[in-house]
This record gives sequence, C-alpha cells and structure tokens, in this order.
Amino acid sequence: MRIIRLKEVMETTGLARSTVYKYISEGIFPKPVSLGERCVGWVESEVQEWILARIEERDLAKESLLGP
Repeated sequence: MRIIRLKEVMETTGLARSTVYKYISEGIFPKPVSLGERCVGWVESEVQEWILARIEERDLAKESLLGP
C-alpha cells in the first residue's frame, strides 16, 4: 500500500486542489488519511480506482449512445 500526497493526487487526476476537496465534500472522491497534525495523504489504490470508475462511466455512456 502506498500513500500519496496532494501534489501527486493532482498530477495523477488532473484535478485542481479546490476540486479535489470539493469532490471529497460531495462524497465522490476518496477521503484522505491523516498522517499527522497538519498532514494528509491518499491511498494510491483508492485514487486509481476512482480514475478507473470515471473511465467505466465514460465507456458506458458511449455504449448507451451507440445503442444495441
């Protein structure tokens, strides 16, 4: 298991800091893990799963547009 910091989360997802925290508050992005008093990180596999879910959503939407 690997913990990644916000900079890497932003680089991996392409999201801005404010968007990451907005999505967390909306419950649609993995919550960070406290690493200390003023330090948080994310479980890398959870962030990767979130990205894969976005790809699946895209592919399912494309399939529904094309029809059977």
